[in-house]
Amino acid sequence: MCGILACCTCPQLTRHTVDSQAAELNGVASVDRRQTQDSEDSRRATKAEIESLSKNLQDGINDIQHRGPDGSGVWISKNGHVGLAHCRLSINDLSTNGSQPLHSDDGEIHAVVNGEIYDHDRLRQECGDKYGYRFSSDSDSELVIALYKIYGCPGLFQHLRGEFAFVLHDDREGFKRTIAGRDRFGIKPLLWTTVSEQVLFASEAKAFMAMGWEPEWDVRGISDCGWLVDDRTIFKGVKKLMPGHWMEVTDKNGLQIKKYWDAEYPDKTEPDVRGIDDMVLGVRERLVESVRLRLQADVPVGIYLSGGIDSSTIAGIAADLVKKQNVPIGNEESRRISCFSIRFGEESEYDETAIADRTAKWLGVECFKLNLDEQALSDNFAEAAYHCEHHHFDLNAVGKFCLSEFTRQHGVKAVLTGEGSDEHFCGYPSFATEFLREPDLTMLRSSPSEDLEFGDALCKTAHAETSATWRPQASKSEMAGTMPVNDNSTMPDSLLAWQPPKHVYQEWIHEEYGDEWDSRKTLMASHSNDVLEKLSSKWHPSNSAMYLWNKSILINVILACLGDRAEMAHSIEGRTPFLDHQLAEYVNALPPSIKIMYAPTEINGVASRPAGSALQNLTEKWILREAARPYITDELYNRKKVTFWAPTNWPKNGPLHKMFSSLLTREAVENLGFVDYDVIERALDAGFGENTDAASFRIVCYTAGWVTISRKFGVRKATMMEFD
Repeated sequence: MCGILACCTCPQLTRHTVDSQAAELNGVASVDRRQTQDSEDSRRATKAEIESLSKNLQDGINDIQHRGPDGSGVWISKNGHVGLAHCRLSINDLSTNGSQPLHSDDGEIHAVVNGEIYDHDRLRQECGDKYGYRFSSDSDSELVIALYKIYGCPGLFQHLRGEFAFVLHDDREGFKRTIAGRDRFGIKPLLWTTVSEQVLFASEAKAFMAMGWEPEWDVRGISDCGWLVDDRTIFKGVKKLMPGHWMEVTDKNGLQIKKYWDAEYPDKTEPDVRGIDDMVLGVRERLVESVRLRLQADVPVGIYLSGGIDSSTIAGIAADLVKKQNVPIGNEESRRISCFSIRFGEESEYDETAIADRTAKWLGVECFKLNLDEQALSDNFAEAAYHCEHHHFDLNAVGKFCLSEFTRQHGVKAVLTGEGSDEHFCGYPSFATEFLREPDLTMLRSSPSEDLEFGDALCKTAHAETSATWRPQASKSEMAGTMPVNDNSTMPDSLLAWQPPKHVYQEWIHEEYGDEWDSRKTLMASHSNDVLEKLSSKWHPSNSAMYLWNKSILINVILACLGDRAEMAHSIEGRTPFLDHQLAEYVNALPPSIKIMYAPTEINGVASRPAGSALQNLTEKWILREAARPYITDELYNRKKVTFWAPTNWPKNGPLHKMFSSLLTREAVENLGFVDYDVIERALDAGFGENTDAASFRIVCYTAGWVTISRKFGVRKATMMEFD
């Protein structure tokens, strides 16, 4: 785990609208490609040029040192055209042999790598015994270079299992290229931008500033939802390398981005002939293997434990592996399992620590609880927003930020988390609505499939119930109508509800858009034509819903401010067993009605069809419950999904209200250049007190995030001239 920064000069940049400097998670990579290969490639950079670039890279990596406090390193090519920098969070191979940047056994390939490559013992042996590769360390990161040298690109990706982001420079004659890659789900971040003729890559945007980047707001990307649904960020000209993609920078072709992996789902009309018991066993075996691989480390490994089935399943499997199968958990010879939970006040409806305590006792593991009050949320808001690097409407990211600090204080450097379960086992209520939209023809076994009229009624009821519970939690999306993903699909509204409402923005933005302000178009444009065809006609609506969610909310919120950014702010490596791609591919191929089971209440032995309780008659993540049954309590097996939110009802003149009021002054808000202060002033009043308006509180959170980022990054005030 680490932070990286990389830069690369590309003569084709103006033609291809990119320059290749890159800063990634725990490292820095720099590539300068001004030269032509014949005349300039052999030129050596001067000592002054090397020293200047080295200093800039080191300064950039220092700005993300929280991602890797255990050491740092810089490598620059002889001609000064490529630079790689890295700050290290040592997890595997704690010796200096595991330091980065990394170099191939022939000294011609160089890389900085962030994340974890699992199953690395087997892969290492295969690379050495079969292909004769000579490793210089026991670090899993070195496999990126070995596999690239053996299989090339994109061939190496089919052998990479885990979460990763890397920048690699191949200096061999006949190759001369720079490669950047990101894992399949976007667990690890990789941003890129251009400065002059340079392309920069980094784990976090703050690392770019040492390389000459001057942050500006991408007002269009913020207001049309591009930051959430496509490759844009809130910063103008800064983009994400999307999950499952890789980038190549060469003198000849400039910058090219290519896809190496994408999620796939079965044809909704083709029956699945497998037995349910076989499917349950298939999920269980793959999930156990995924957890087993993520227990391996040379440092202490912990587990985030809530009151839900996801984290409890991971804890249960880990306890079984450690206690019954003698599998080590990190470097703990005592087989001690440490879990960590968060509590937003003892009387809060958001407190799940009582269930977590009962689970920990049943498993025989130790559970440490963080009590988080209003003052702590207030004190940590600004730092959490700075590390997150984008706005968010809930304080749950602040909670996760504090939990990561709490975990690190207990000496843990790697932690298993439950993210990704709902996204593949159809766990969120909005997925249930889409599940009911069409019969599941792959398994003709549930009442909604057999009775189309009844299924339609259930769908409408589920949508109403979802809206009643979810909409108050978010600002109104102000979207009207539907989008032709599926007829009458509600998923666009569910996704765009995470977007600040239109009335937050200044009048000039409304005038710029005119009648064309429709974020649904942004959502549509973010997907290729072949994907849109699958969404609309090939995949079951529930699978289409999960695909859309995973390409937006999962990547840009859950795995960002609730995942990597909150964890790495305190040098914690998050590991996500549910996002093991071999497990995910198996689960994606399962019938929808195995993930959500229709189980109506029985009255006198007859299944009832109450019109007002659609969600109560659906068991979300049914097959996960069955697969996890040996590892969890009856309480968890039967418990409904509870989303991880922070409280929204806070008193006026309390710590949070005072902090937000102090932060959101007229001067500070108007200095953003795109937010209407009058709206924020009203939200500050309506968002606190006995009759709290949740939507107003969310607006306060959004805007406070922007103001914090504006101050800490020194972002220039947005103007109409910069809208495009």
